[in-house]
Amino acid sequence: MTPVLQSYIGGRWFGHDAAATLASAVNGRPVAATHAEAIDFGEALAHARAVGLPALLALDFQQRAERLKALARYLIEHKEQLYAVSAHTGATRNDGWVDIEGGSGTLFAYAGVGSSELPSGNLVHEGPVLPLGKKGGFVGTHILVPRRGVVVHINAFNFPVWGLLEKFAPSFLAGMPCIAKPATATSYLTAACVRLMLDSGLVPAGALQLVIGGTGDLLERLEESDVVTFTGSAETAARLRTHPNIVRRSIPFNAEADSLNCAILAPDVQPEDEEFDLFVKEVAREITVKAGQKCTAIRRAIVPRDRIDAVAARLRERLSKVVVGDPALEKVRMGALASHAQRADVAARVAELAAGSEIVFGAADGFAPQGEGVAEGAFFPPTLLLCRDPARHPAVHDVEAFGPVSTLMPYGDLDEALALAARGRGSLVGTLVTKTPAIAAQAIPVAAAHHGRLLVLDRVAAAESTGHGSPLPLLKHGGPGRAGGGEELGGVRAVEHYLQRTAVQGSPTMVSAVAGEYIRGAALIETELHPFRRHFEDLRIGESLLTHRRTVSEADIVLFGGISGDYFYMHFDEIAARSSTFGKRIAHGYFVLSAAAGLFVSPAPGPVLANYGLDTLRFVKPVGVGDTILARLTCKRKIDRRRKGADGVGQGVVAWDVAVTNQDGELVASYDILTLVAKRG
Repeated sequence: MTPVLQSYIGGRWFGHDAAATLASAVNGRPVAATHAEAIDFGEALAHARAVGLPALLALDFQQRAERLKALARYLIEHKEQLYAVSAHTGATRNDGWVDIEGGSGTLFAYAGVGSSELPSGNLVHEGPVLPLGKKGGFVGTHILVPRRGVVVHINAFNFPVWGLLEKFAPSFLAGMPCIAKPATATSYLTAACVRLMLDSGLVPAGALQLVIGGTGDLLERLEESDVVTFTGSAETAARLRTHPNIVRRSIPFNAEADSLNCAILAPDVQPEDEEFDLFVKEVAREITVKAGQKCTAIRRAIVPRDRIDAVAARLRERLSKVVVGDPALEKVRMGALASHAQRADVAARVAELAAGSEIVFGAADGFAPQGEGVAEGAFFPPTLLLCRDPARHPAVHDVEAFGPVSTLMPYGDLDEALALAARGRGSLVGTLVTKTPAIAAQAIPVAAAHHGRLLVLDRVAAAESTGHGSPLPLLKHGGPGRAGGGEELGGVRAVEHYLQRTAVQGSPTMVSAVAGEYIRGAALIETELHPFRRHFEDLRIGESLLTHRRTVSEADIVLFGGISGDYFYMHFDEIAARSSTFGKRIAHGYFVLSAAAGLFVSPAPGPVLANYGLDTLRFVKPVGVGDTILARLTCKRKIDRRRKGADGVGQGVVAWDVAVTNQDGELVASYDILTLVAKRG
C-alpha cells in the first residue's frame, strides 16, 4: 500500500486519505501519495504566532545557534535514512551528498555565523552611533530586532533537503517560526527530513510546520510582520510576488528563480591550456550533476569562435562516457529527472532550442539508461546544442530547459561575450575561465551588473574551487532580473533579511540602554572595584575605570623604538619631523596603546583570562614628548557564547571601550579590546 504523506500543522501530523500518487523517478513505481484533506491555514498561522514565536524568542541568538549546530549533527547521524529516500528522486549518491550533507553543512555554517557574529539577546546593535546634536546629548543609531512574524518558505523540487534547510537556518536564527511548503514532486524527501528534525527534540514547538500539497489561502492570511521566500521558476515568482495580499500589506518577498547562467571561455585560453580542460569539465559537470536540475546550472557556454568546434569535440567525448541509469548501480553517474512531467517539459524546451541550434550530443548518441525498470523512469539524455548565430536566435537567451541541457555559442571579442551573457536578463551565477588577471579585471565589473555571483576559474583556484553551481552559505545566493532580484545566504546578511531594521534616537544613556551596549556620552557606573576583578555574570554594561596619568618622555620613545625595531623618522628625526604635518617628533601609536594598557590592566590573576583582539582602532591625535595621557576603560558589550575553558569553567566575551585622552582632554586614541572573562564557575 502506498504511504500517504502527512503535513505537520498545529503540532500534529495531519492527513490520511490519499490524493495524488508520487512516482519514483527511476522506475515509475509509487513512492508516496499526497493527502486529500484540506489544511486549515488559519490554524497553522495561529499556532506559529501563539506557540512558535514565544518559544523561539525565549531563546537568544546564541542559544538558537547552539540548536542549529546540534540539529546539523543529528541529521548527519541519520543521513542514511535520507539517502534511501533520495534515490527515488533520481539522484545519485553524489547528487544526494550535495542535497543532504550540503543542507546539514548549511546548518553548521549558520550555527557558526550566530555564534561568532551575533550577540546574546535578541537585539543587534548595527550602528554606527551618529552625533545628532552639537553638545553630545542627542545621538542616533540602528538596531535589528526579530520581526515577530511568520515566514513561509516555498521551495522547488530539485533540492528537497538543502532547499528546506538553507532557508530554515537563517530564519530560525532570526527567531521566526516557519511554514515550509516543498514542491510536491519530491515532497516525500522533505517530509522525511522534517520528521527527523522534529524527532530530534531540538526544534521548539511551533517553530517548524510542513505543508504537503497546495498553499490554499495561506498567502491571503499573512500579515505585515510576515515574510515569504520562494525558489522556482521566474514565471511563478512573478505571480506570487504580485499576490494582492502581499502587495497590499507590503509583505517582504524574496525570490530565487531559475536563470540562464553562463560560462565564458576567455580569449586568452587555448586548447592546449589547462584552463581549456577546466572549462570543458565545468560545463559537463553542470550538465550531469542532479541531471542538470539546478537553478545554477550552466545553460549557455560562450566560447571564442575559432575554438567552438574544439570545445564541442571535447564535450562530446566527455559526455559520451557518462553512464545514465538507476543511481543504485555503482557505474551510474547521472540519474533521472524528478518526474515524467519534468521530462516532458525539458523535451519541449529542447525542441524550441533546436529550432535555431544543432544538436552536438543527445539521444542519438547511444542513450540507454542502465538498470531494472528504467524504461518507466524519467530519464533524459545529456544534451549539448550549438547555436552558431546567437545574436539572431533569441530562444537561447530566453528558453530554459531545466535538465541536462546546455547550449554552446561563439563570440568574436570579449565585449561580444559579455553582451551575450547580459542577454540572459539576470543570472544567479556566471563563470569566467581565464589565465590572465587583466581579462578578469576587465570582464568581472561588467558582468557583475547582471549576475549575483561570479566565479573566476583558473588552474590555481581549480584545486579548491567548489564549482560554478555550488552556492556557499557565506556568500550571497540570488541574482537580478530573471533570477528573481532577491538574496539568500550570504552569511549574516540572510539573518538580517528576517530582522526589522529600526533607527533609534535619544540621549546616549537612553540609546545605550536600548542597544544593550555602552555608547560614549552615556552615564557611567564607577565603583571602587576594578572592572577586571568582576566575573562575567557580575560585570555591568557601562562599568568604567578612569586611570591615573602618565607623561610621555624622550626615553619612552627611544626604548620603544629599540624594542619594536620601529625607527620611523617621525619618532627619531627632529629636523624632518619639524617640517611634517605634526611639526614635532611624536610617540609611536603602538606605544600609546601599550602605555594605556599599563594604565588600566589589573596585573593580578582574575576573571579576565585573555585579550584576543582589538577592533575599531583609530589614532586620533599625535602624542609628543611631554604630553600626559590617561585612559578610560568601560564595559561596552557582553556576549555569552556558552563555552567552557579547558578547566570546565564557563567563559564569556567582553568588549571594552577604551578612550585615551591627553592633558587637554582631547581624544588621542580610540579602540575596543576583546577579552575572555571567566564566569563564577
